[in-house]
Amino acid sequence: MHPNPLPRKRSFPTAARLLCPALFLCGAVALAADAPAGGKMYTLFQGDNISVGQGTDVYPVRDVNGRSWVIVVDGKEVLVSANLGPIAMKVTPLQKLTEVSATLSNMKAERGYTFMNDPAVRLTKGMSQTAQTNAGYAASVSQATAAQNVQIQASQMGVNRTSATGGTSPATNGDQQSLASSQQTLNAAAASAGSDLFPIDTRDTTGDFDALNVSFEISSDTPLNVPYLVTMTRFHERGAPEGSYKNLVYAKAIDPVSSKVTKVEFEQDGFPLGYTLEGFEVHLYDQGREVATNVSPKRQVLTSDQAFDYVRARYIEAHKGQTLTAVPVMGNLPDGLAAQVTAGKYSQPFFVKVSGEGTASEAYSDLACKDRIVDAYLDSVVRTIRFKPALSAGEPVEGVAMVDLSHLKF
Repeated sequence: MHPNPLPRKRSFPTAARLLCPALFLCGAVALAADAPAGGKMYTLFQGDNISVGQGTDVYPVRDVNGRSWVIVVDGKEVLVSANLGPIAMKVTPLQKLTEVSATLSNMKAERGYTFMNDPAVRLTKGMSQTAQTNAGYAASVSQATAAQNVQIQASQMGVNRTSATGGTSPATNGDQQSLASSQQTLNAAAASAGSDLFPIDTRDTTGDFDALNVSFEISSDTPLNVPYLVTMTRFHERGAPEGSYKNLVYAKAIDPVSSKVTKVEFEQDGFPLGYTLEGFEVHLYDQGREVATNVSPKRQVLTSDQAFDYVRARYIEAHKGQTLTAVPVMGNLPDGLAAQVTAGKYSQPFFVKVSGEGTASEAYSDLACKDRIVDAYLDSVVRTIRFKPALSAGEPVEGVAMVDLSHLKF
C-alpha cells in the first residue's frame, strides 16, 4: 500500500486495470439518506459497492488516480495498485436510490487489439524485418528488385500510420475498426428498458482479440466534480469449458461532467487472446458515491412519494425486532431557508411528532411536544420532511424526532 496521501485535485489520469474472476458477493440494500422529496424524480437501480486492499482488509473505493484505486485508511487517502502487489477486491451488488442521474449515449464497445497484437502491426514488423534482410544484399540485386523494395517500404509507412493512430485512439480509427471484424453496439434503450446486459454479438470467434474499445457521450444536469467510471466486462476464454466466464473490472477517472455533452473513449486491455464478449456494464461514481445513468441495470424512475415508500419499507425490513427513534431521511427544503438559518432565525433544534407513516406537521420547542412553536413558515418546512419512523420491536409507531435545520442536509 502506498503510504502517502493524495492531492484532492486530479488531472486527466490514465486507467487503472484489474482482472479478477467472477467472485461478486451479494450484500444488503443501500438506503438513500440524502434524497429530497417534492416534485423531483428519483432513480432506483442496481449498483455496485467496490472495496479493495492489499492484504486481508478491504476498504471502500473513494476515487481512481492513474493506475491506482484510492481508499481511506485511518483518515488518510491511500493508493492501492497492482504495481505494489496482489489486490484483494470485493464487489457488492446493491439496490441504490438517487436523485442524480447522468445520461450516456452513442455507446459502443467493440473487440479489438492491443497495439503489439494488432495484425497490422505484426504485418508491419514482418515487412520491416524482410526489408532489413534485403538491404544487406542491396549491392548484388538488380535495379528492378530495388524498385520493388521501395514499393514495399512505402506500403509499410501507410500501415504504420494506421497502427499508430489505432494505438492512441482505437475507438475512432476506421482502419482499426475494420480489423476488429466483430463489433458490438451497446443499446442504451434496451438497457434502460430493463435488460441486465447489453446485446452481445459473438459471431466472430476467429480473431485474436485481446482488447475492448469503448466510447460514449456523457452529460449530467447535476455537475459531477470528481467522477470516475468502473466497467464490468464478462467474457469467455477461448478453450474454456462452455458456460464458464470471468470478469474484467476496469476503472478510469474522467473529466468533470456537466450538462454539456462530452465524449469519453478508452481501450481496455488485459483480455486473453481470442476472448468472447458476453456482458458489459458501465457504473459511474462521483467522489466515491455511485450515480445512476440511463443504462444502469434494473433501472426504475420513481416519484418522490414512491421513493419514500421504498426507503421506509426497506428501513423497516432491515430493522426487524428493533426499537429505534424517528430520524429525518428525505426532504425538499425551500431555497430561502439556508439564508434564514445562516442569519440565525432557525438555527436552534426543535422537535416534531412523527407518525408511523413517517410524516410530521408541527414544530415544538420541547421533547414532550407540549410547547408548540407558532410559525406557519416553519410548519410548511416540517411538512416537506420525511422521516424514518420510530420502531417498537420492529413495528412502526408514532414517535418524536429532533430536527436541526442548521445541520440538515438532503
